[in-house]
Amino acid sequence: MTAVFDPERDLEINRIIKAPRARIWDAWTQPALLARWWVPEPAQCRVVTLDLRPGGALVTEFSENGTDFGPHMQACYLDVQPNRQLVFTTALVGNWRPAENPFITAIITLEEDVEGTAYRAHVMHKSPADRVLHSELGFMDGWGTVAAQLARLVEG
Repeated sequence: MTAVFDPERDLEINRIIKAPRARIWDAWTQPALLARWWVPEPAQCRVVTLDLRPGGALVTEFSENGTDFGPHMQACYLDVQPNRQLVFTTALVGNWRPAENPFITAIITLEEDVEGTAYRAHVMHKSPADRVLHSELGFMDGWGTVAAQLARLVEG
């Protein structure tokens, strides 16, 4: 799946991660690894469900400052191409059920690069207003931070 970047409705993180695609794929698809980097430190993540198939659920929770774990993300995988691409959306939950509060569709792409892997997180929103809201909520800091955490995990 490819999508054209729409600057009015989309946000994106691009970086080179000095690790093979398979290691990054594992960090995205193994619950114990995803929990280690998916929320900005020092917050903690818990992976409740990771059903890696189109229509499968991705459910995570987070805890800040030692508080009880609470909702973080409920999503549905749309496309799964091993070691290449993951597509998920919060417009649906597992088994293609409509979500109560849709917000994003994300396309995570891993491509070979001479230095390792070209990592791209393309995050699409239904409207320019949602894009602005996500940006103001700290998309670049949040998604940038977790991309850096991912890189530290897989490059080490």
